[in-house]
Amino acid sequence: MDTFAAFIVAAIVIGLFVRGYLKKQKKIEALAHEAEEKGKMRSDGPQSQHPHIDANNCIGCAACTMVCPEGDVLVMLGGKAVIVNGYKCIGHSLCAEVCPVGAITMVMASPSMGGDMAYLTPQYETSINNLFIVGELGGLALIKNAINQGRDCIDNIANRIAALGSRRSVPDVLDVLIVGAGPAGISASLRAIEKKLSYLTVDEGEMGGTVAKYPRQKLVMTSPVEFPMHGKFKKTELSKEELIAFWDKVLQRSDFKFRKGEKVEDIKKGEDGIFTVMTTNTHRYRAHTVVLALGKSGSPRKLGVKGEELQKVMYRLIEADHYINKKILVVGGGDSAIEAAMGLGHQVGNQVTLSYRKEAFSRIKERNSQRIQESIRKGKVKVIFNSAPVEFKEKSVLLEVNGKTEEIPNDYVWIFAGGEPPTAFLKKIGVGFGNQDLTSTGSKEAKQAKAEKQAALSGVGSLVSVQ
Repeated sequence: MDTFAAFIVAAIVIGLFVRGYLKKQKKIEALAHEAEEKGKMRSDGPQSQHPHIDANNCIGCAACTMVCPEGDVLVMLGGKAVIVNGYKCIGHSLCAEVCPVGAITMVMASPSMGGDMAYLTPQYETSINNLFIVGELGGLALIKNAINQGRDCIDNIANRIAALGSRRSVPDVLDVLIVGAGPAGISASLRAIEKKLSYLTVDEGEMGGTVAKYPRQKLVMTSPVEFPMHGKFKKTELSKEELIAFWDKVLQRSDFKFRKGEKVEDIKKGEDGIFTVMTTNTHRYRAHTVVLALGKSGSPRKLGVKGEELQKVMYRLIEADHYINKKILVVGGGDSAIEAAMGLGHQVGNQVTLSYRKEAFSRIKERNSQRIQESIRKGKVKVIFNSAPVEFKEKSVLLEVNGKTEEIPNDYVWIFAGGEPPTAFLKKIGVGFGNQDLTSTGSKEAKQAKAEKQAALSGVGSLVSVQ
């Protein structure tokens, strides 16, 4: 009798656990379907690098869905990982790194997404032989990706330079000229030093590129990366200031050949295959190869609104704490706009309004989505959807809200409408554009990781070489 009673008690306890588990799974699946329906509203799909899931190899462990910093890019449906909000993905590749069976590889966007991009080979080479593009201008977001591309591009160039033999020794001709001193350009420069290449890096601004223009203490990296002349950088979080300080430290102990304040105006390739690069200050440089690490944002995009020429209208925010007790309008719905609005909203006495032309935010990072809601709840930021500025005045701004014009008091305006990419410059120098299928150009790191996992699972002792 006692045994029977114990059996009944055990069955009840197990039943309660099973019931709780099934209830939890049902809730998870409901959230997954909700995310899937939300994703269907976005027909444009992934914008750049994103995960590709091999359903035959996926074991349904859900590890990939738990590590993504951008939220519900991946969900579990029918026991398999599925990409449902690809437009949110910016290529962290953490999902590919944690997959225990190598079922995830990182690939580029579909051909339709590449129509307004320069044509690039998997080696980052443009339609012009020995002219390369690395970093965000090539279609990938994230500093980590820019660093990897700058490093790998120089590896390829070093092999080509070695193959030149005696043709390499042309007076006053560099092995490589690097245009841009942001993450990709610095990585390429450091690798050029490691490979003992003759090089020069030029930039129209300061060292650091776009990163140097980020707001103070902005988080710029969230995963480890391999830096040339340093090795594996293992910090999982890094602010703008920490990254620039790290670059300074590495560059100080190397012979970093850098010229700031030099904007490249034209690039011509001679019949001998040597490039001539002309800058704004009439300098001319000659090089066997050229790497363009320009970034994608270019010049800030203007709205064309009356009064936009006023000094109070700005396009970049560096020091939010310089502005207190002010009435501020921030225009835009991306991460930069939201981060600026929150930064300004937490300064003493500021009244911050965020104007966005759409009915909801759709392209922001998950952490920003959560933080802006908290800022709204605390009254730090007021968000007006379905609105757009129609005129900027000295002490006010006219906003069109749902078809009606409203005037609000104002001291400063920040506009975050993206940037004008250097498309005209690229076309001017002859770089080809057009639709291209980039889906087969997954990152070398992801392919290597997948090969190692599959080798381990199959009991193969040696690593598989992935080109």
